[in-house]
Order: sequence, then structure tokens, then C-alpha cells
Amino acid sequence: MRVQLQNDPSAQIFSEQLLDIGNGKIELQPNTQCIKLPDNFCTVVQDKNELIQSTFPDIQNNYLNHEWLSQRAILAAKNVDVDEINFQLLPGDLMSFKSIDTVVDENESVNFPIEFLNSLDIPGMPPHNILLKIGSPIILLRNLNPPQLCNGTRLVIKKITGNILEATILAGKFKGKVVLLPRIPMIPSDSTIPFKRLQFPIRLAFAMSINKSQGQTMSICGLDLENPCFSHGQLYVACSRVGKPSNLFVLAKDRLTKNIVHRLVLH
Repeated sequence: MRVQLQNDPSAQIFSEQLLDIGNGKIELQPNTQCIKLPDNFCTVVQDKNELIQSTFPDIQNNYLNHEWLSQRAILAAKNVDVDEINFQLLPGDLMSFKSIDTVVDENESVNFPIEFLNSLDIPGMPPHNILLKIGSPIILLRNLNPPQLCNGTRLVIKKITGNILEATILAGKFKGKVVLLPRIPMIPSDSTIPFKRLQFPIRLAFAMSINKSQGQTMSICGLDLENPCFSHGQLYVACSRVGKPSNLFVLAKDRLTKNIVHRLVLH
């Protein structure tokens, strides 16, 4: 669909290359178990700074422009890379918001001290310490008020108070609507340690994980593959956020990266 919306001759070739990636049809390179990204499929950058500059040019003067901000993001497979890029892109003085973490079973509190719970950074959960400022793009991690506020909704911070964030929805049917985001208690579903985190259900979203980008449409997409994709279909999901190759910037040494495709799933 994103490709069909493009009035660009290169978009059809891009569409076919995307399908080859999604179907696992690109041949693996000898001894590496990696694929080589096709020629003319994307712009390959040399380092993280070039990736940021290509995706967010002149960010100091543009990041308060909601339209400009809503059209772009950098994707990465792992949260450690997402966090590194987000902190690098967040300019100026920041406000810190720390969670309150407790074990679900009070009898287990002696085994899991608060400092240990604070250190846990689990996919699908907000971090213990969120750094924000007015103008920060964020992504919602829980359904708060569907269909307006759903898991994956991108917003931008408008006003900050102690336990409430005022934010503007960046895209979709409710684009431009101002909403309030509270701190809420969250229990991770896939953690071996049953604990509860009271925190804003958000993460910064200059960069986001590939999994969180599903359903997002972008005009410009950066893709950090220094840590390669690790699950089925991730590379296809990441590359298909845009509709033509000139809008895709990829950090991948020698154009090589892993493409995990389980053929049984496809059939």
C-alpha cells in the first residue's frame, strides 16, 4: 500500500525487493548467514551520526514542527540501540521521571531489592527513569482509551506536570488532539520476576524498536542494523515503513545484515 501511493518509477522495483526480503528469497552470503541489501534499495550510511543526520536533518530548528516530526523515525532491533539514539537526539535541559517499582508478592521483597527492580529494562515496558522535555516525541505502550489512545500511538509532549503529561497526537484519525497521560501501574507479562512498575506508559520515539513500528507509516525512515534483526520478518517490517528507496537510510556494514525468515510460517 505504501508503495502503491508513491508516484515514482523506483517504487515498483522497491516493492519487488521488499517481497524478496519478506519471502526470504535473497541468497545468503557464504560463511556469514547474512544477505546483501540489493543495489538501489536504500541509502547505506557509514555511522550512527550520519544515520541521525539523514533522518533528522537540522533537528535543532525542526523538532518543534509536529508535521516534520511525525513523518520520520529511526528503527532498531534492540532497545539498547533505540535508547542510545533517543538520548543523543534529545536536546536541551531534561526532566527526569522515575518509576516506583515493587514486587507483586510482598514476601519476595527481600529477594528482589528496589535497586534491582529499577535496573530491569523489559520490552513493552517503560524504563525506570524517563527523560523528557516539551517537544519530545513519545510512543504509547498501553491501550489507555481506544481507539484514540492505543498501544503504538505516537504523540509529542506539550506540557509536563508531576503525574500528568499533556501531549498532542502526531498522526492518524485523531491527529492534533490534545490528551492527558497519567502514570499507571503495569505488570510485565513475560518477566520471570513478578513486579509492578508505576510509571508513564511511554518511551521516547525519535527512535523506536522495529516491533513497535508495525502499523506506522513514515516519509523518512532510518534503520540501525549494527545489531541485526533477530526474529521472523523484522527486516521486512522495518524496510516497508516507507514507500520508496530514496527515503530509506540504513546503517549496515558492507550492506550485509541478517534476514530471519521461517518459511513454514509463510506457508
